[in-house]
Amino acid sequence: MAELINIGFGNLVNAEKVIAVVNPDAAPIKRMVQNAKEQQHVIDATQGRRTKAVIVMETEQIVLSAVQPDTILRRLTISTQMKGKKDRTASETEEFCQDVNGDEGRQT
Repeated sequence: MAELINIGFGNLVNAEKVIAVVNPDAAPIKRMVQNAKEQQHVIDATQGRRTKAVIVMETEQIVLSAVQPDTILRRLTISTQMKGKKDRTASETEEFCQDVNGDEGRQT
């Protein structure tokens, strides 16, 4: 079963298909996004907000997100680390999220 991660505003991507999550400000990334737009390979998941992360997928598609790359990375990390551990108790899951997030167990 595919592991889906939230990239903002209820939009989800398959974590297993993500190649890279990068900052959109670099000139090579801007060119890559522009080329993908010309080839109609861009999925805009920003809901009209400023693009803060560019997600490169295995399928040669580019996903634009209004969520910071660090946040997406954290969600990918949590998804990867929890994979195969579906039988955790609620307290074990909360403890795990505290370790990963460094906060009071707020799950992202």
